[in-house]
Amino acid sequence: MSNDPPFEITARPERRFTGNTLRYDGDVTFTLTAADPNDEPLEQTITRVLEEGPYRYGDWFDLPIPVWLVHDADRSDTFRVSISDGRVRLHVLPGTTGPGLEAFYGRLLERTETPWEIDRQVSV
Repeated sequence: MSNDPPFEITARPERRFTGNTLRYDGDVTFTLTAADPNDEPLEQTITRVLEEGPYRYGDWFDLPIPVWLVHDADRSDTFRVSISDGRVRLHVLPGTTGPGLEAFYGRLLERTETPWEIDRQVSV
């Protein structure tokens, strides 16, 4: 993976509680786009990556897109994963680390037969 873009986190969202509501100020997202999408639906691919671990994950909300809260047990790392517009998005939380995101990306590469383009978006 030495030729792949790094998962450097240059800014972090800040967690804020307002009453009973949790909000994040700022957003750091890594968008993964398959160079050559395969026949398997993207949601099925991501579910397979999560099931094969070392992840604990959940999709508890009835949302219009798939969103998982993911915990990497090997790295004690937590982040969100979503799928929208045929792309996988890795959402940084305040304690998320670059190596945890890179490990997820590596597992995605192992389970697919296509290179992935990575784009980092930061709005803080």
